[in-house]
Amino acid sequence: MAQSPNIIIIGAGLTGLTLAYQLKNKGLIATVIEARPRLGGRMLTDYQTDRAPLELGATWLGQKHQQLNQLLSTLKLGVFEQHIGPRAIYEPISTSPPQLAQLPPNEEPSYRIQGGSAQLIQTLIAQLDQDQVQLNEMVEAIQDETAQLLVTTSKGNYSADYVISTLPPKLLFSKVQLPILPSELRDLALNTHTWMGESIKVGLRYSKPFWRSAQTSGTIFSNVGPVSEMYDHADYEDQTYALKGFMNGSYHSATPEFRRNLILKQLERYFGAVVHDYLSYEEKVWSQAVYTFVPYDGYILPHQNNGHPVFRKPYLDGRFFVAGSETAQHHPGYMDGAVGSANWVASQLVK
Repeated sequence: MAQSPNIIIIGAGLTGLTLAYQLKNKGLIATVIEARPRLGGRMLTDYQTDRAPLELGATWLGQKHQQLNQLLSTLKLGVFEQHIGPRAIYEPISTSPPQLAQLPPNEEPSYRIQGGSAQLIQTLIAQLDQDQVQLNEMVEAIQDETAQLLVTTSKGNYSADYVISTLPPKLLFSKVQLPILPSELRDLALNTHTWMGESIKVGLRYSKPFWRSAQTSGTIFSNVGPVSEMYDHADYEDQTYALKGFMNGSYHSATPEFRRNLILKQLERYFGAVVHDYLSYEEKVWSQAVYTFVPYDGYILPHQNNGHPVFRKPYLDGRFFVAGSETAQHHPGYMDGAVGSANWVASQLVK
């Protein structure tokens, strides 16, 4: 009987855990190495007892996201439609008051995962062996030892037949010593947009959804800010309530208290003093997440080089793969891209 290969997956986000899950279903056991003390990468749901789960990372999916939907179906995880409503608060300019604008019918609704996006991560990890994932361990270098690849981490060395990175390409080539890979790949990776890297996600929990009255809406679009978009973020059962949205990334260096007070001041324009009766405020400044984002050397466009075909080639005679949401052929930068990338690498390894 042939000996099972040593497979190392770098990163325990959606791509890494989906890949480990798919490989295990084929009888291949991979070791997943994660620098963070937690699972999930950019899948980050904040949970508090008897309060709405708040998505501070990946949140929405659509019917067109077929590979993600297939995975959710296989794992028996449900989804529910994002509440948008018939109207939205619209704030075009600072010199005019906010308006209540009628929204057209939504032909392609967005959906959320029942119980929070982290339910997908928790379900995937439950399918793996207990010792498959190593947390708090940062990969520092990968070298070609002819017969195998040598992976050096903050805790030691691993010999591997196959190595798959699921890190954002810019992060991979900025933080891991990789003298063994071609300059074409390196140059492209260093100029690839990191999905959600500039995002500031914010959320406020409330005991009642006061924004659902006939005279207002929980859907907000503002050119004034500092929050540009905000949505009703009640749980699937519609028993706990929150508003969740995106803050202008230029506020990344402010304090959490300063950001919170700016957001409350904006919401007060729409809803009045009731906005100050919040249960909790949560935020995630993704540009400060050192295991996700590395500042660019120059100007990078949103989704620049995401899905580039250079990422979908095995390197080092088929022993090294650059995977992750940014590298996917379809829907790069989204959860579906992360799952699609994992499925592609799994198919290559199984061959």
